[in-house]
Amino acid sequence: MSVIIKTVNTSTNELPHYATAGAAGMDIRANLENTITLAPLERILIPTGIFMEIPAGYEVQIRPRSGLALKNGITCLNTPGTIDSDYRGELKVLLINLSSETQTIKHNDRIAQLIVASVIQASLLQVNEINDTERGAGGFGHTGA
Repeated sequence: MSVIIKTVNTSTNELPHYATAGAAGMDIRANLENTITLAPLERILIPTGIFMEIPAGYEVQIRPRSGLALKNGITCLNTPGTIDSDYRGELKVLLINLSSETQTIKHNDRIAQLIVASVIQASLLQVNEINDTERGAGGFGHTGA
């Protein structure tokens, strides 16, 4: 299945695309005038120059790049970040440096990946009680894992 997303690219970077036939995500690149230095535990919002018209019934998720996390200790906060279908602003990526060393981000660096996902909206029905299960209210490691 393929979905068309109208995209405006105001950067000099190539448009995000799938690198291989089996890829789930498209790399997105930094759109910077100057190199950014990111101190340990510092977070910053990185512009991409990308604007999208996401069709109703879909979202775009922003997720970390595994190589950037492994090699540089840089990951995305608020992961996965959700871009709603009615948002028309620039896509920006919230990065954090979890390493013990200062890291740099340059124009055109691959900083995150985009995942297109379908969305189902639910209707909530207020009731006085819900059915119990064997698990019940156990959470946050309750099953031992």
